[in-house]
Parts: sequence; C-alpha cells; structure tokens
Amino acid sequence: MKNCIALITARGGSKGLPGKNVHEIAGKPLIAWSIEAALASTRVSRVVVSTDSPDIAEVALRFGAEVPFLRPAELARDDSPHILTSEHAIAWFDTQPAGRPDYILLLQPTSPMRSVDDIDSSIALAMEHSAPAVVSVCEAKPHPYKTYALSEYGTLTEFVPNKLRYKRRQDLPPAFSENGAIYLNRTADLLRHRTYIPSGTIPYIMPIERSLDIDTPSDAVIADFMLRRAVEEARKETLGSV
Repeated sequence: MKNCIALITARGGSKGLPGKNVHEIAGKPLIAWSIEAALASTRVSRVVVSTDSPDIAEVALRFGAEVPFLRPAELARDDSPHILTSEHAIAWFDTQPAGRPDYILLLQPTSPMRSVDDIDSSIALAMEHSAPAVVSVCEAKPHPYKTYALSEYGTLTEFVPNKLRYKRRQDLPPAFSENGAIYLNRTADLLRHRTYIPSGTIPYIMPIERSLDIDTPSDAVIADFMLRRAVEEARKETLGSV
C-alpha cells in the first residue's frame, strides 16, 4: 500500500442532535476523537476533513486535520449519497501533486469509540489480503432471526425465515452488522463499483462497546460517560507504570 488517506466526513446539518459533529463529548468536540485517532495511526499518511461548515472546518484545523476545501452544499443535504462525498474528495486529490491515494479510509465522526488500533488493524487486514475493502462490523443486536415484520393481517411474521423453533443464542448462526466506524476502500475499486462494501470485502470485527454510533442526545450522553471512563482508566494505567 503506497498511501492511505483518512477522510473524515462531517456535514453541518444534523436533525437528531443539532451541531452533532462539534458537540462536546468527554471534554472535546465529537469530531476531535476521530481526528486524533487518525493522526495517531502509523499507517495513515494524511487526515483530511470534508465539510460544508466553516465552524466544523475551524475545529478540525485546531485539532490538526487538513481542510483543503469546503464541500458543496448539494453534497451536504440529508439525502445526499455518501459516495458522492468520497468522489468529490478523490477528484480534489487528483488535482494535487501527490495524486490519488491507494486507499481511502472513511471515518465518520459519529463513531468516537473507534481506537487507533482499530484503524491500524483494519489497514493491516487490507494489506494482508490485498482486499478491495475492509469494513468494520459488530455482532448483530438483535440477531436477524429474532426480528419480525407485520403480515397483511397485522400478525407477526419472521423477517428472516428460518426453521429454528426455539431461538437460543447458542443455536443462532453468527450475524454481523455495519457499525459505521471504518470503511476502508481501495480508491480505484471505490470509483469503479461506487459502493463501500464491494464483493470481496473483509470484515473487521469490533466489540459492541466500541461500536456506538451517535445520532441522538441519549447516544451522546452514553458516549460521554464511556469515553470519560476510558480516559480515566488509561490515566491510571499510565500512573501505575511510572
């Protein structure tokens, strides 16, 4: 892998939690957690933020990221396909002397529990398997076999048909869901297939406790508690090793 650029996407509009990307979580703006993790990675060559918001851009610059452009407003609406944001950034890289990176590591600020090790390990997976993509997942909760739809008569019907009469956890096949923390794509494949999960994608499995995706005020409260606890535990470990 010649180079891998971390692309942190953070639009200004947010309905569930207004100002979400700069909302303070455990003492710093939400986006700062992703910026600092990416900057600490030994496998990321640059950390670039794509945003339509001057306020977010100012915060991103303050925490060490590059903000070489502002995203057009039409790419920052609620219904704007995320792939267009990546394509816009890649088109900008194509105009630069360094050119297009081999891999784009899409990091969403709403996943602040993602660690530096998660970033480095996902890139190592891509290199090991020469994979077109590595995407982070976690154990599906609830399991798909325990989800239901409503029939035309208003009764419950299995969302995923299966033959299990008693759905004990130990009898269920492993099932995973995207957790939104890491989308690592070979740039050429991303442009060719225009999907973050192309055929041949390798999963990077993360635990539930690092898979929180912030979308609501209650999510922010949980993340604040968990990150403050993690920071305190790290501080104690550092003091204990001195």
